[in-house]
Amino acid sequence: MQREISLSEVEGLVGSELGLSDWMEVPQSRIDKFADATDDHQFIHVDPERAAETPFGGTIAHGFLTLSLLSAMNYNCVPRIREQTMGINYGFDKIRFMAPVPAGARVRGRFVLESARFRGAGMLMTTYVVTIEIENSKKPALVANWQTIIQFDPKDRPSDD
Repeated sequence: MQREISLSEVEGLVGSELGLSDWMEVPQSRIDKFADATDDHQFIHVDPERAAETPFGGTIAHGFLTLSLLSAMNYNCVPRIREQTMGINYGFDKIRFMAPVPAGARVRGRFVLESARFRGAGMLMTTYVVTIEIENSKKPALVANWQTIIQFDPKDRPSDD
């Protein structure tokens, strides 16, 4: 069951790590499906024989596939805000692909709440510094600043006292 926190607790959590997801496997079958979904069939992703001849030594996940795993990782480990009625992906300020994810590797997400501010009566803008780690690798797959908007009933907004 996903942990819950209240809207009034969020501000005090800024600067804290809010979650570390379970490991997720990135098998070749997932990479192939992503290639089909996005029409990105570059050989470094889908041709194990040719990719073996590259510095990668085999196929690697698409950077955008790795990025797309953040949603599942978030649901896996970041506490849900009790008053939340909906969450919206607002976007990214910065995304850096630091290391390739080899086919068959396992990855996990680390979420640090960088900021939280109210926008309007019923919205909370959150910014997370997210890191996707590769098992047994010193270098992460990616680091990004991810913004989301949490919507809630305005009557649930904490007072400023």
